[in-house]
Amino acid sequence: MDAPEYKTDLDPRMADGKRLFYAGIAFLVGLAAIAGAWAFQLIGGYVPCKLCLEQRVPYYVGLPLIAIAILLMIRDTQMALARTLMLLAGLAFLIGLGLGVYHAGVEWHYWLGPADCGGGVATTGNAGDLLAQIGHTKVVSCTDAAWRLFGLSFAGWNAVVSALVALLAFTAALGSARR
Repeated sequence: MDAPEYKTDLDPRMADGKRLFYAGIAFLVGLAAIAGAWAFQLIGGYVPCKLCLEQRVPYYVGLPLIAIAILLMIRDTQMALARTLMLLAGLAFLIGLGLGVYHAGVEWHYWLGPADCGGGVATTGNAGDLLAQIGHTKVVSCTDAAWRLFGLSFAGWNAVVSALVALLAFTAALGSARR
């Protein structure tokens, strides 16, 4: 059998278009996840614990890196910098994956969590609002999963999403130009 032939004159814009696609999907998935976390907090009344708040940091670092990389890809300038930013974003989301796995393990009691990890503190301007807010706020401890879907808690879903965003970011950064 003959070996498959590869075109050597691939248009580099086609490869960059694929990178842009993966970067865009990574950004949208990450943005949806952090928006969901904020929605559960602000609309659902779930107060995040210390580990929950730590799991948001990779989104606050990684999403701006992806956004800048996307802008560079759209402008078709400094592709090396755009790819480097995507690598850094991928690393940030790998850290997010680790944080999510750690927190899920704490919830499943596989290992101990931080000693100072408990429910967050609700704050308001006056005492009357505080009493009303306490009645509607669901305090979430690091050791208790406040919500599960298909057996995964918020932390478990964060691990899944972080892994997906990291994979997409690495694909955008390191993906081959060949078809």
